Amino acid sequence: MKIGEFSFQSRLFLGTGKYPDFDIQKQAVEVSETEVLTFAVRRMNIFDKEQPNFLEKINLKNYRFLPNTAGAKNAEEAVRIAKLADASGLCDMIKVEVIGCDKTLLPDPVETLRATEMLLNDGFTVLPYTSDDVVLARKLEELGAHAIMPGASPIGSGQGILNPLNLQFIIDQANVPVIVDAGIGSPRDAAYAMELGADGVLLNTAVSGADDPVKMAEALKLAIHAGRLGYEAGRIEKKQYAIASSPKEGISIGG
Repeated sequence: MKIGEFSFQSRLFLGTGKYPDFDIQKQAVEVSETEVLTFAVRRMNIFDKEQPNFLEKINLKNYRFLPNTAGAKNAEEAVRIAKLADASGLCDMIKVEVIGCDKTLLPDPVETLRATEMLLNDGFTVLPYTSDDVVLARKLEELGAHAIMPGASPIGSGQGILNPLNLQFIIDQANVPVIVDAGIGSPRDAAYAMELGADGVLLNTAVSGADDPVKMAEALKLAIHAGRLGYEAGRIEKKQYAIASSPKEGISIGG
C-alpha cells in the first residue's frame, strides 16, 4: 500500500490511546506488526520531557507516525495542531480530524475540506477523517488528499460497519487508498472492511478496550490479512438456490 511517498506492508493503522498501561500497549503494538501509529497531538506530551510518553517505550525507527488533529473545531485549529506535530519531528503524515458534533463525534464536512486544502498547500501528506459521504470523499480526493478515511460507525462505538453500501461506493470510486476509520469493534468488522476492498483499517478502542488487548491486536492483524486475501481472491456470487458441490454427470447408480 502506498500513501504519498510512503509504502507499507501492514494494512493495520493502530491508535495509541486508552491502554491499561504502557507495557500492555507496547506488547499490543508489537504483536500487531503495524507500521503506522496514530495519536492525538493534544493528548501527547511531545515537548514535555518530564511527563511519561509511550513513544519513549518503542523504537521510533520502526514506525511511521500519523498524528491527528483531534480537538479541532475548525480548519484553522486543525492547521495549528498539524504544525505543532510537524515541529515535534513526529509527523510523517497528518490525519485531519475536525469534529462538528460533540454528541456523535461526526466530522464537520466544510471545515474538513478547508483544513485539507490548507494543509496540502503547506506540503503535508494529508489523510482526512470523514463520514461515509460518497460526494465528500470524492471532493477530498479532488483537492489532492493522499488517502480517504471514512468512518464505519461513530468513534469508539464498536458498532462495526453500519453502511457497507456507501463504503463500497467510496472504495469503488477512489483513486487513492481508502482506510476505514472509527467504529471497528471486532476482527469480523475489520475483515469485512477489507473484503469490501478497503486498503486498510485504522482502529484504537477495539484493541485498547479489549479484555486482552495483546490477543485482540493479533486477532485484528490476522483478520485484516484474511480479509485482504479474500478480496483479492474474489468471492463466489450469491445465488438464490442451492447448487450441488459434487458433479452429477458421469455418475452411474446400479445394482
